Amino acid sequence: MDKAEFTLEFEKPLRDLQLRLEELNTASRQQNFDVSAETEAIHKRLEETKREIYTHLTPWQRVQLARHPKRPYSMDYIKAIFTGFQELHGDRVYGDDQALIGGTAFFEGQPVMIIAQQKGRDVKENLRRNFGMPHPEGYRKALRLMQLAEKFQIPVITFIDTKAAYAGVGSEERHVSEAIARNLREMAILKVPVIGIIIGEGGSGGALGIAVVDKLLVQQHAYYSVIPPEGCAAILWRDRKYAETAANALKLGAKELLQQGIADEVVEEPLGGAHRDPDAAAESLRQAITKNLAKLKRLKTETLLEKRYQKYRKMGEFIEPGA
Repeated sequence: MDKAEFTLEFEKPLRDLQLRLEELNTASRQQNFDVSAETEAIHKRLEETKREIYTHLTPWQRVQLARHPKRPYSMDYIKAIFTGFQELHGDRVYGDDQALIGGTAFFEGQPVMIIAQQKGRDVKENLRRNFGMPHPEGYRKALRLMQLAEKFQIPVITFIDTKAAYAGVGSEERHVSEAIARNLREMAILKVPVIGIIIGEGGSGGALGIAVVDKLLVQQHAYYSVIPPEGCAAILWRDRKYAETAANALKLGAKELLQQGIADEVVEEPLGGAHRDPDAAAESLRQAITKNLAKLKRLKTETLLEKRYQKYRKMGEFIEPGA
């Protein structure tokens, strides 16, 4: 664990143990005495503490991991999983939104269309990417690329990672809600396989605008919700400090999404989150995409559309006691 590494509040016990380990190693080198027994005990304690923390995460802690600044973003996975990515730009109406990127690539030798929400690593890039919150032109670009994929009969793979669509004045003036609504309608009848992957945050209509899919995969520590916890807290309790309470109520974790039939598969992450081992996280995603894409490509177009329709018709169904 590097000294400059970002540490979440609930990870501080790990940080303390790591610092103690570094101090022992430094003292051993400087004073030339054996500390192998002590370091072995700390290593063991580190592993035990890791498993204790990361196997009992609260919903709010999962949200924090989903937002971890070192978590792999869409471009990281695109570079690791695909080859020959050729980014395409513009919505042919207003401009090019860098919060939502897309283009053609090859996945295990077969052509695919990639559409992804992309955050920035520093202030400059975050401003360019608008902190991963797309404008209406981003959703119109996404639709243009999906229709291009349909024309050439290639699958679509979307990477979802946004708090929400941008709700600024300019975005509203250019009809962001209409752009998202149109995507929902058109994705529902898109005549090619569509796989969506939530790799971090999946907030509100901003996420849903590229998430009407045949198979929705959710990484273990990602979340998907009708509203971010802070927004929910601000509405229900008039105070963002209740974000943790809201996270508990929203049932936004990967396991809950799977139980509710919203997600189709939970993709496991390395212990401690995808940022601990990005290569392993990418390999898990690769395997999940391979498996699900093979199944979808075997379906006839009529069957594909019917299954997609039924998938979303079933969401939100409930049975009243005694009914």
